[in-house]
Amino acid sequence: MPSLSRRSLLAASAALAARPALAAIAPSGGPLDVIIVGAGAAGIAAARRLAAAGRRYLVIEATDHVGGRCITDTASFGVPFDRGAHWIYLPDSNPLIKVAPRRSDIYPALLSQKVRIGRRYAREGELEDFLSSQVRAMRAIGEAARKADISCGQAVPGDLGEWRATVEFVLGPYNCGTDLAHVSSFDFAKAAERRSAAFCKPGLGALLAALAQGLAIQLSTPAVSIESRRGVTVEAAGGTISASAAIVTVPTNVIASGAFKFDPDRRDLFARLPLGSYDRIALELLGNPLGLENDDLIFEKSSNSHTAAILANVGGTPLCFVDVAGAFGHDLSAQGETAMIEFAVEWLGGLYGTEIKRAIGRKQATRWNAAPYALGAWSAALPGAQSARRLLMDRIADDVWYAGEAAHETLWGTVGGAWESGERAADAVLRRLSGAKPAAAAAQTESKPKPKAKPTRAKHGAPRDKAAPQSQDGTPRIMRNER
Repeated sequence: MPSLSRRSLLAASAALAARPALAAIAPSGGPLDVIIVGAGAAGIAAARRLAAAGRRYLVIEATDHVGGRCITDTASFGVPFDRGAHWIYLPDSNPLIKVAPRRSDIYPALLSQKVRIGRRYAREGELEDFLSSQVRAMRAIGEAARKADISCGQAVPGDLGEWRATVEFVLGPYNCGTDLAHVSSFDFAKAAERRSAAFCKPGLGALLAALAQGLAIQLSTPAVSIESRRGVTVEAAGGTISASAAIVTVPTNVIASGAFKFDPDRRDLFARLPLGSYDRIALELLGNPLGLENDDLIFEKSSNSHTAAILANVGGTPLCFVDVAGAFGHDLSAQGETAMIEFAVEWLGGLYGTEIKRAIGRKQATRWNAAPYALGAWSAALPGAQSARRLLMDRIADDVWYAGEAAHETLWGTVGGAWESGERAADAVLRRLSGAKPAAAAAQTESKPKPKAKPTRAKHGAPRDKAAPQSQDGTPRIMRNER
């Protein structure tokens, strides 16, 4: 994680805003058509689209690496360690797989779920009860979403009994990065079913880095503000950058905090889609002491929120991920890496025996909430705020578009969703630069009926989108996000 604190970032931003602007930064060859703020999945996708169209663009990235919240670390353990996003969802249609340099690096995920009950695994009947409770909870959320955008916590049935805490962890912190009480039922219901997934052998962050090769990207250049009058102007470390248009991919929490400013102010919009908390404690377990298969996923039958998820033998390596999330994960992360590792070791010991502690080698923990250019994991719409995603998908200021996982209604929280959002924003910018009408506006103009002699009164209150259908086979819908 970057060593800068949120306080130091804000102080540096204030100092930059107070001093005179320096000369504009631009690649050779003339003025910029587009400035892209952020070199995560959305920024990389947008840049590739603009480069293919022959436009002059520049990507500026606050950190010293590309990928945003998707980084593969090979130094800590000597094997690929995805510190952020790790899962590739819906591989048959995922845009990242279509452009991956080596398809052989992608392999399918098992998507099986095991449940640990104390020192043993759940028996077949117990596992059926757990899965049935998940189905009931998701159906209740879907039914609630057809009536009103309430919190998922309100919608979950109160009679889940001994499985309630586990179901709430799986559907809330694990899937959304946020406790169900703070997740919009509309947002949850609209999420596409993620019933298939894959992994990348070199790491998902490594895949993104490969896709960024050859692009015009300037690292270690934090942007602090953007204005959009007669083109756009971005204040960044080193000076002022001007272009005809801009695509901003800064995480929602950074914008809501005021560390990156829009003119006019848009903090209220981004605050409706706050990033949750999701962190990874990686432990080296030589010799497979847990006796698990590669990429096995295990939950605990818990009685409270102080729980985690295990991804074992990641990619056939000795790595074991212990992932913590939601309010508990947020509080644990705030205590520091040492406390996080201590929790993971004690928690594993409670499930598999204290002798496991002797098998643990190297250790690492992420702390995304403390990373100043992230301030969290991925977005989850607050109850009543799901419509903010649609607003982010449109132009958010003169000649300024937003892109990222938060600007996708069905694939929010995924790298694939961020990528599609970046491509969509780039296409909108290209239409703007060419003077073409947006497709939706053109279609409305062409289909507009001729006025009648006696105009009728316009109808109001268009129906809202229906909630996404639940699984037809009665099995739990997999809706894992950026992990």
